Amino acid sequence: MTDECITRTFSALSYGNGTTSNNINADSIDAQGEASSSSAGVGGAASATASAAAANVATTVNKYVARMPVDRYAREYNMNHKHRGLALIFNHEYFDIPSLKARTGTNVDSEELRKALKRLDFEVSVHKDCKLRDILKHIEKAASMDHSDNDCIAIAILSHGEHGYIYAKDVQYKLDNIWHYFTSHICPTLAGKPKLFFIQACQGDRLDPGVMLEKGTTETDGESSTSYKIPIHADFLFSYSTIPGYYSWRNTTNGSWYMQSLIHELNENGKKYNILTLLTFVSQRVAVDFESNVPSTPIMDRQKQIPCVTSMLTRILRFTDKPLSSKAG
Repeated sequence: MTDECITRTFSALSYGNGTTSNNINADSIDAQGEASSSSAGVGGAASATASAAAANVATTVNKYVARMPVDRYAREYNMNHKHRGLALIFNHEYFDIPSLKARTGTNVDSEELRKALKRLDFEVSVHKDCKLRDILKHIEKAASMDHSDNDCIAIAILSHGEHGYIYAKDVQYKLDNIWHYFTSHICPTLAGKPKLFFIQACQGDRLDPGVMLEKGTTETDGESSTSYKIPIHADFLFSYSTIPGYYSWRNTTNGSWYMQSLIHELNENGKKYNILTLLTFVSQRVAVDFESNVPSTPIMDRQKQIPCVTSMLTRILRFTDKPLSSKAG
């Protein structure tokens, strides 16, 4: 059975006769529950309990208030604050876990990414080979800061990973252990602002052999200032080096394929394209320009990779120019 809840749609509906009404719709939630509100024999006691629970939820949710950083229906994020914002890079080369090899080449990624983010006016800090408790300390410190004068925040993690987990120096952890600190009810000064995560890590042990494309015939087809509520998980973007279940490749000299491509696009087009367009071309570079070279291990040789993006952004994001007086560092 599916539990149902009453949710409000805060838009005035016109009935065509000059009258309006605030719409209250009975929206169902896709979750398994013990009983439905329409179950026979439940009676008033269950209804009263449900009403009390709903009231408690409403009280809890409605206590969170944050400053509106941009007009309600603005097409683009406000990137005209005094500062661009913080960028934290967690670079993992060595691990306490015996089964994890050193990530040779990651320091190239880290340094080049630091420089690329600095060119985009971020205040960048690099944290090397952190244990999980130290990662959480840095994250908690960043989340507790006042970001009122910042456009956004960016966090990059360069490490080993597998099946939904990322490795710190000592243990594995899930990414939501990190990003939940920046949800709007915990970090209200970042509410309505972009929160960007760039993850260079394997997400499994599957290989992508690719497919050869041969040249052939193709076809082409030619009231906004009113206060409003947003979901606490809105305005996040997660850019992963590979899709779930697959390897992520790294060159021991030049760095990882994904980071090389991301850094190139940030340097060349960071202030030209919006972030989703830019990440599309990151995917293009990784997909087209790279292929594994491991002739001594045929099963690993000539393999491919494709990054993926999960976006909860609600507006277009462009890294516009900052006045010289507000540039980081």
